[in-house]
Amino acid sequence: MISVKEETIVALATPSGTGAIALIRLSGPDAITIINSVFKGKNLEEQESHTIHFGTIRDGQNIVDEVLVSLFIAPKSYTKENVVEISCHGSKYIIESIIKLLIRKGARAAKPGEFTLRAFLNGGLDLAQAEAVADLISSQSQASHQLAMQQMRGGFSNELKQLREQLIHFASMIELELDFSEEDVEFANRDQLKSLVMAIFKVINKLVQSFELGNVIKNGVPVVIAGKPNVGKSTLLNVLLNEDRAIVSEIAGTTRDTIEDEINIRGINFRFIDTAGIRETQDIVEAKGVERTFEKIKSSAIVLYLFDANETSGVEFEKIITDLKAVTDERNGHLILVCNKVDLGGIEALKAKFEAYPAMLFISAKERLNIEDLEDALLEAVNFRSLNSEEVIISSLRHHDALLKTSAALERVLYGIDNPVTSDFLALDIKQALYYLGEITGQVTTDDLLDNIFSKFCIGK
Repeated sequence: MISVKEETIVALATPSGTGAIALIRLSGPDAITIINSVFKGKNLEEQESHTIHFGTIRDGQNIVDEVLVSLFIAPKSYTKENVVEISCHGSKYIIESIIKLLIRKGARAAKPGEFTLRAFLNGGLDLAQAEAVADLISSQSQASHQLAMQQMRGGFSNELKQLREQLIHFASMIELELDFSEEDVEFANRDQLKSLVMAIFKVINKLVQSFELGNVIKNGVPVVIAGKPNVGKSTLLNVLLNEDRAIVSEIAGTTRDTIEDEINIRGINFRFIDTAGIRETQDIVEAKGVERTFEKIKSSAIVLYLFDANETSGVEFEKIITDLKAVTDERNGHLILVCNKVDLGGIEALKAKFEAYPAMLFISAKERLNIEDLEDALLEAVNFRSLNSEEVIISSLRHHDALLKTSAALERVLYGIDNPVTSDFLALDIKQALYYLGEITGQVTTDDLLDNIFSKFCIGK
C-alpha cells in the first residue's frame, strides 16, 4: 500500500516556459528547514503559518533571485504537511537553479500528482475530491468548471458517505446475527433493510444516469452537422464558430472529410463536426467521406440534420429521418431537425409544410436568422437545466463503473431479502456494495488504482 513518506518533495507549480513570475512548491517535514538554509532574510523557522516573506535565494555567496516565500505549517496546508511556495522570476535559468539547489539541500523532485496524493493520504481530500482537482485544472468551460468544483467541494462524496453509513449499520447488525446463528435471531429488520436498499438503489441509479450528461460536459458535447450536399452545413459551422473554418461553395460535395472545431455556448463546450453531404456518389473520395459521416453520427451525442425545405420532398425527408432516428435512438442520441435557407421562402409556409414536426427549427445560416433558437435546442438536448440545479452529476468513468457494480450488488441484496437467503449471503452482498462505494471515495484502494489516478496529474499539483 502506498504510504506517506518522510521525504520533502519539490516541483514547479506554474506552467513551464518564460513568464513574469514562477511558483516553486515544496512539501514535507523538512520543507521549511531546506528553504531556510538558502534564504537570506528572516529566519523562516521562527515565523508563523500563512505568512509571506521577502528575501533572496542564495547558492553560497551568489544571489540566485529575489523572491517571496509563503509558509504553510502542518496541518494547515493543502497536503497537511509543511508547505513552502517560492514566488520567483519566471526565467528558465532561475527556476532550474533554485530547484537544483533545493534538491542538493535534501528535497527530491516530485512525481505527477504527488502533492494531491499526499493530501489524500493525509486525509485532506477523499479520492473523488482528489480526482476533481485534476478535472478542475483541465476544465475548459463554465460547465466543466462547475462540475469539478461541485465534486471537489464534496457534493458527490457527501451523498455517498450518507448512503455508506446507513449500509454499514445494517451490515453490522447482520454480522451480529451470524454470531448468534444457532439461536435463530434477527437483529436487522428485513423490512427496514429493504426500504433502505431501495432508497439507496434509487439514488445510485440516478447518479448512473447522470453520467451521460457529466461525461459530455467534461469532454465536450460531440455534435454532427449532417445533411445532403449544398444545404448549408459548412455555412452553419462558420456562423456558429464566427469564423471561416469550412470551405463554402455552391458546388455540391465540397466537404469530403469531417471538419471539427469547438465552441462554448453559454458555458458548455460543443465539438461541432461538419460532415460530407449524404448522397450516392461515384466519386471514391466523396463516397469515403459519406461513409465517415455515418461513423460520426453513430458516435455523436447530438445530430443536427440540416436540410433545404425548398428542395426536399416529403417522401425523401421521411426516409432520411427514419434512418437517422434508428441510429440516434439506438444509443440514446438526440436528433435536431433544422430547416435552413428560410430566407428563400416564407417561414410560415415552410412550417405548414412540416407541421408534423413541431420541434423543427427554421433558420437561415447565411442571414444568421434564428441561430439563438438553435443554441437553445442544443442546450436543452444536454439537459442544461440539471447542470444549473443542485443535483449531483458524475463525470468520471471510474465512478460510473463502481456505481454500476454497487447497483448490481444491491439488486442481489433485494433478491436475498425477498426469497430469502441466509444472513451470511446477505452480509456478503452488502459488503460488496460497501466495497464498490468505498472504491469511489478511497476507503478502499490499491497501489495500482492510486498510481493510475495520480499519474495523470500534472507535476506540481
